[in-house]
Amino acid sequence: MALSTFLGSIELGLIFAILSLGLFIVFRILDLPDLTVDGSFVTGLAYTAVWSKAQNPLLGIFFGVLAGALAGIVTGILHTKLKIHAILAGILTMTGLYSVNLMIMGGKPSIYFYGEKTVFTPFENKLFLAGYDMGKLLFLAVLVTLIVVVMYLCLKTQLGLSLRATGDNEAMVRSSSINTDVMKILGFTICNMLVALSGAVFTQYSSGGTTGYGVGMLVLGLASIIIGETVLPRRGMLSHLIAVVVGAIVYRFIITVAFQLGLPADSLKLFSAMIVILALSVPVAKTSLRRFKKRA
Repeated sequence: MALSTFLGSIELGLIFAILSLGLFIVFRILDLPDLTVDGSFVTGLAYTAVWSKAQNPLLGIFFGVLAGALAGIVTGILHTKLKIHAILAGILTMTGLYSVNLMIMGGKPSIYFYGEKTVFTPFENKLFLAGYDMGKLLFLAVLVTLIVVVMYLCLKTQLGLSLRATGDNEAMVRSSSINTDVMKILGFTICNMLVALSGAVFTQYSSGGTTGYGVGMLVLGLASIIIGETVLPRRGMLSHLIAVVVGAIVYRFIITVAFQLGLPADSLKLFSAMIVILALSVPVAKTSLRRFKKRA
């Protein structure tokens, strides 16, 4: 594998690690599914693409993240206040976001802004490694590290502990006079804020995007979480968060190697689903192996 391909895989892995960290909030902490992410990823992408074309990428990221937060709030309200199942609530919001995203993009399914200023521009052409511009990689590494640190510190606060307790034992938390509905809405909001941020950064990285980019983002995020938990031991919240980031990078490496070995582009989603199934089967296989050894 060439150095540029290797470092490029790390860059994409870090971008999608932001999405996976958001999904970690609802999938692991709240133990809820959130199908909104396929739509909110494109929402962040759409706002950022429009504003970047107007030469204001930072404002585009801000509005993209804000719109992602609103999408999470809608899903949370549908689930908690209208008593709609979390899966159906996510599907409803995701379906509505498809039209909203098209409206944001002016009815166009894709927007590109090659040559325009992006958030990566100030960091480009500053540091090279064997001819490869390291600016984007360093920016993404600092950004993901900052997100991990902020998440870790926030999850150790009273509010963060209440959020974690809601996922562990909702009945007990409710008996402690903590509003579990608010905690769930907060979880959905944080999740989709980070997912939209991932979409926004991806847009800046690739100088554009289409509405079809959101398809399969849920599977990608779950694959990153499960692979990370399989690869790294988890002994605390910080190690969990680091495992998610490592899982996203490893997942990207797997995809890159698969493409180099001749995987057709139209088989990517099927291959991703197979990776998730394989990663999910590892704990079951380990348990079965232990039982076999005991019997032997």
